[in-house]
Amino acid sequence: MIDPELRDKILAEPEVLLEDRDVMNALIGANERLMGSNIVDLRGIAMERLEGRLDRLEDTHRTVIAAAYENLAGTNQVHRAILQMMDPLSFEEFLKTLASDVAGTLRVDCVRLVLESVQDAEDPSLRKLGDVLYVAEPGFVADYISAGRNVPLRPVVLRQVLPQSDALYGERAGWVRSEALMKLDFGKGRLPGMLVLGAEDPHQFKPTHGTDLLAFFAGVFERTMRRWLS
Repeated sequence: MIDPELRDKILAEPEVLLEDRDVMNALIGANERLMGSNIVDLRGIAMERLEGRLDRLEDTHRTVIAAAYENLAGTNQVHRAILQMMDPLSFEEFLKTLASDVAGTLRVDCVRLVLESVQDAEDPSLRKLGDVLYVAEPGFVADYISAGRNVPLRPVVLRQVLPQSDALYGERAGWVRSEALMKLDFGKGRLPGMLVLGAEDPHQFKPTHGTDLLAFFAGVFERTMRRWLS
């Protein structure tokens, strides 16, 4: 017989049993055993299906919440990086900020600004600007983004680093494993450019990741660059 005190507690608060999934499963299982193997209890089957749906809904809910927090964190990172990018008062300081503050905020290991130019890359006025700036021949940006293939160029490309990237990354080529490539339009009459974010983690930039935030960042970046180029 059930303990009288426990029985009175159950009768006083029956909803406690209904909210406990394990207790309810045990009660339904005991009921099925009493009915015998020749009788199918549709209530038990229905409850199992409802539990399965509930589990899937909870998993979906957790996934949506996690994605929302991740998107919010990414948005905040990009906003902070944009504010840092707008602080410098000289182009040289601008490039130094890219390599330090902006790279740290975006949590990348390497930043490269590629400018196509007919000017010699060994020019002393360019070399003093540091390793962030990479001066390339006309056509380099399209060839690098497309990996030499005849395909339409997307504004933002996420991928693992290709073998031909050694010249771009220089001494860091040995450990940069994934990259984000943002094609830059500096306006009519100017050669295109490219902003490159490199990461040691081979999975930090993958083709399956969203690119909306990086596209926004690239849009602000190219408008800032137009000011410097003027």
